[in-house]
Amino acid sequence: MMTAKPAVPPLLTAAVEPGTFTLRRAARADLPQILQLLADDQLGAGRESADKLAPYEAAFDAIDADPAHLLVVGELGGEVVATCQLSFIPGLSRKGSWRAQIEAVRVSSGLRGHGAGALMIQWAIDQARERGCALVQLTTDKSRVGAHRFYERLGFVASHEGMKLTL
Repeated sequence: MMTAKPAVPPLLTAAVEPGTFTLRRAARADLPQILQLLADDQLGAGRESADKLAPYEAAFDAIDADPAHLLVVGELGGEVVATCQLSFIPGLSRKGSWRAQIEAVRVSSGLRGHGAGALMIQWAIDQARERGCALVQLTTDKSRVGAHRFYERLGFVASHEGMKLTL
């Protein structure tokens, strides 16, 4: 079933092997498709659940209301096939530099390897430059070896060891 998509202006439009890929700001109506993307792997399947939308809606509203955060979706043929969140963080280190944090990157399994993910990440890097960021950072789970190769091809370097504490 195809739901009506909100009229949101595109941030990027580009050709990829299966058709035209359009990146746009996410709308609240995109949440079910975004959650589907987040849950479409072995790690996300255990963490995400579309059964209770209220926490996701609250998080979306907070992201959407804050100019330091941007949640985007990529569409192909009117379907949401990719997503990521871009956050801009001020810092004292690196001479008071800003940095951009890329989170929750997902591309539909059927579209991986066709250039949509690279287009989305390059767009995020360009946004970071436009906002004067000194660096772009992201984390990726150690088990996502394919993702590591993808980010390395885009110029990312595994320069730090990340740590998390689940609360």
